[in-house]
Amino acid sequence: MEIARGAEAVVYLTDGKITKERISKSYRNKELDSKIRKRTTRFETRLLERASKIVRAPKVLSSCEREMKIEMEYIKGEKLRDQVDKMSAQEKKKVFQNLGKEIAKLHNSDIIHGDLTTSNIIYNGKINFIDFGLGFISPKLEDKAVDLHLLKQALASKHHEHFKELYDAALKGYAKDSKEFKNISERLKKVEARGRYKSKKQR
Repeated sequence: MEIARGAEAVVYLTDGKITKERISKSYRNKELDSKIRKRTTRFETRLLERASKIVRAPKVLSSCEREMKIEMEYIKGEKLRDQVDKMSAQEKKKVFQNLGKEIAKLHNSDIIHGDLTTSNIIYNGKINFIDFGLGFISPKLEDKAVDLHLLKQALASKHHEHFKELYDAALKGYAKDSKEFKNISERLKKVEARGRYKSKKQR
C-alpha cells in the first residue's frame, strides 16, 4: 500500500514493513539518473544504519542499489505534525525539549538530518526520526546551525500559533545535551542574520 509520495521517492507499507523506492527523473540522462539514485540509496542506507544506533529511527532490514529500494522497520505512531494541537502547553514543552535533546545526539555524532520538520518525526510517546533522504555527515558548525534554523522555519510555517514556545523548548533541550552548543548558538545567530538580510533584499 502506498502511504507517501514525494519528489524523490515513493513509500509503501507492506506486511508491516516500509519500502522506500527512489523515483526515476525523466528530465535527467538515463545513465546519470541511475547513478544518482543508486548513490543516494546507498548513502541514505548508511545514514539510517548509523542514526538508528544513536536515536530512534527505522532500522534497515535490507537495501538494494540495483532496484533503488530500502526496506526498513515500520514505526507505529502519528506524525508529530498531527499531534501538536492536541497537546497541553506542558506536554508541548516536554515533547519539544526531548526533541531538542534527540537532535543534539544526532549532531554530537555529526549527523545532519537535513529536513527537520514535524512531518518527519513520528511521536508515540517517544521521538522517532524518519526520512533521512536529505541528510548527510558533517562536523561543521554551519551545517548543524542550518539544521536548527530549518527546524525553526518549519515550525513557523506549520505551527505558527505556537512556534516560538515550541522552538524555545527544542533549543533548551538541545542546549542541555549538545557538546558544542555555545559555538553552534553563535553560528546560528549568523545564519539567522543572513536569512533576515536576504528577506529584506527580496522586498
